[in-house]
Amino acid sequence: MTNQVNVDGLIDQVQSVRRNTLGDLLLRTSERFPKKIALVFKKQRLTYHELNVLVNQTAHGLLSIGIKKGDFVTVMSRNSMDFAILNFALARIGSIMVPINYMLTEDEISFILEHAKIHAVFASEEFTSIMDRAMLHHKAEQKVVIGQNNENDVEDWKNLNKIRKDQSDVLPESQIEDDDIAHVLYTSGTESRPKGVMLSHKSLISEYVSCIVDGKMSEDDIVIHALPLYHSAQLHVFLGPSVYLGSTGVILEYPTPETILKTIEEQHATLLFCPPTVWIALLRHEDFDKRDLLSLKKCYYGAAIMPMEILKELNERLPGASLWNFYGQTEVAPLATALQPEDQLRKLGSAGLPSLNVQTRIVNDQDEEMPRGELGEIVHRTPHAMKGYLHDAEKTAEAFRGGWFHSGDLGVMDEEGYVTIVDRKKDMINTGGVNVSSREVEEIIYEMEDVSEVAVISIPDSYWIEAVTAVIVPKAGKVLSEDEVVEFCKKRLSSFKTPKYVEFTNELPKNPSGKVLKRTLRTDYASRSR
Repeated sequence: MTNQVNVDGLIDQVQSVRRNTLGDLLLRTSERFPKKIALVFKKQRLTYHELNVLVNQTAHGLLSIGIKKGDFVTVMSRNSMDFAILNFALARIGSIMVPINYMLTEDEISFILEHAKIHAVFASEEFTSIMDRAMLHHKAEQKVVIGQNNENDVEDWKNLNKIRKDQSDVLPESQIEDDDIAHVLYTSGTESRPKGVMLSHKSLISEYVSCIVDGKMSEDDIVIHALPLYHSAQLHVFLGPSVYLGSTGVILEYPTPETILKTIEEQHATLLFCPPTVWIALLRHEDFDKRDLLSLKKCYYGAAIMPMEILKELNERLPGASLWNFYGQTEVAPLATALQPEDQLRKLGSAGLPSLNVQTRIVNDQDEEMPRGELGEIVHRTPHAMKGYLHDAEKTAEAFRGGWFHSGDLGVMDEEGYVTIVDRKKDMINTGGVNVSSREVEEIIYEMEDVSEVAVISIPDSYWIEAVTAVIVPKAGKVLSEDEVVEFCKKRLSSFKTPKYVEFTNELPKNPSGKVLKRTLRTDYASRSR
């Protein structure tokens, strides 16, 4: 038995030396750049040394209230310093972080708490009431309020500041494997219930490397974290890689156009990510041409397809900045392909080449690879990929069938290997027995001078079965008519692609990450079908 114990001990020692987790990532950066500003949030500024100390104290505080390795711990908050601290503190003790979209309903939150068997709940004070109501069927062992400037408890919630006060600032001892689950991110989903995407430390860090290399990120970047951190794009394409590198990050609680533009000027920010809808909002804001944006050198878009007309406008109005398109989905942590600045005009509308650690194919419904230039489903092989869907072997098997991860996106790959997204499978419109890409119609309508935003959807129709329908937000002070839009499209599109119906609205419904909620639009306008 003695030899066996020694062997086991040796294995543990070797593993601790070779380990590469989210917690280790911050530790190494804090030793390289102890005095450098790591994160800024409102008036709070933390160096990498101070951030590392707070993460250790928080980790020991979590252990002191019974949170341990393997526990599922949810965090529901707007962007804050505590959100970022918990991200690394939970990783250091091997707990599994489950960020929750603060826009969800009580029932949707309740489903996640019960489905993931959540052990502890962390929430900012504004969300404690809805979390309490959501815990009707699943009571968490611990409830902790975060983001407070004091140590006062909120009703029967503990206070994170009080929990970590006077705790040790040394690295907590914990046996964590690189492929242990670090996060479970629930997809916004096209189905009745979201799926829990299990991402390991290994998945995330391999994806961080791809982001850094393909996004030309560096330690000199000053990064604005404007979009919600509960979403994989801001959390794992920008916050994680920026801490890995030793960049300075500026966290915004609310991603309003006015705040983003002001922050770029005041913080001399060099790097910004926004989905297309937010870039459109920035371009349309009166402050865009009033603020000094010259420091901005690296601009990224993703999470949805960028209209080509908006891409051209960004190139014209930010001539000193380089643009990247990052494409992917939560299940690949989430980067899959990247379009470089030098390819933006040469490959206009493309999602780029497979990222550093990604292999991509286009396949048909029989999972056979398609010839270059032909339409099919986009599939990937990559260490970025999730370990599966939590408690759902059937959907995991479906997603990984044939030994590839199936994205659910339709696209083509050209002779040079560049991928172009045609549409989501669910957004293809079958009108009169012919398939129409909603994106193709949207691109044409965006060419109209008075159009600010557009979403093309299908609505039920007694004749066409699915009717191509355009929902348009006109630019401020502009008026458009249905006839104008239809006539414009008729000159540029086949008759079956031209919208049968045109609706106008003041704004499109979006989730906090900026994606247009087409499912909501289909529901809202279904009753208006002729």
